[in-house]
Amino acid sequence: MILLQTLSTDTLSAADSLAMGATNTDIGLLDLLIKGGYMMVPLYLLFILAIFIFVERLITLNKASKTSTHLMDQVRVLVQSGQTEKAKILCAGEHTPVANMIAKGVERIGSPLKNIEVAIENVGKIEIYKLEKNLNLLATVSGAAPMIGFLGTVAGMIQAFIAIAQEEGMVSPKLLSEGIYEAMITTAAGLVVGIVAYLGYNFLVSKVSKLVHNMEYSSIEFIDLLQD
Repeated sequence: MILLQTLSTDTLSAADSLAMGATNTDIGLLDLLIKGGYMMVPLYLLFILAIFIFVERLITLNKASKTSTHLMDQVRVLVQSGQTEKAKILCAGEHTPVANMIAKGVERIGSPLKNIEVAIENVGKIEIYKLEKNLNLLATVSGAAPMIGFLGTVAGMIQAFIAIAQEEGMVSPKLLSEGIYEAMITTAAGLVVGIVAYLGYNFLVSKVSKLVHNMEYSSIEFIDLLQD
């Protein structure tokens, strides 16, 4: 009985010692990011670039989508009453892709209908280009970040095995494990940056698609107005 109590006490003491050791060796997120090595620098830069592009495009797209719901009704009334100048001033005050397209159409009133359609289409292409600005760069970040992370891991593993090869005698398990986990940090960081950029890219593309659909609908509505 005394032997069992002694073994139980020793076991609990050993468990407590291991728990205290694990607590003392806990590594924070900042420490992990620092231990990732020099390949973490481009990943930091790509992450900052992705966040900047996402925020800038989101603000731009939100502004572009704020076209007045009554714009076409007001333009219809002004065009039908012959007040084309007021219609152009009204569109100029909106500062949105839809308003810019309609303003170009109003400006060309009196020309053949085909010429008006071409003018509106050309303005639409320019506006779509402005809406999609830097989206390709964001897509590039989403693909490049994981590859840079894998490259950092490979470089880190090479360095770890070089250090192991230079060790004389028994190789310390601590040396091996530290070299491996430090190398794997870049892979995790690259995947995080890539996922964030990929999700941001798809979200922005969906917003651009909605705006383009609205632009097409408004241009068709304006052409129908002229035909009437």
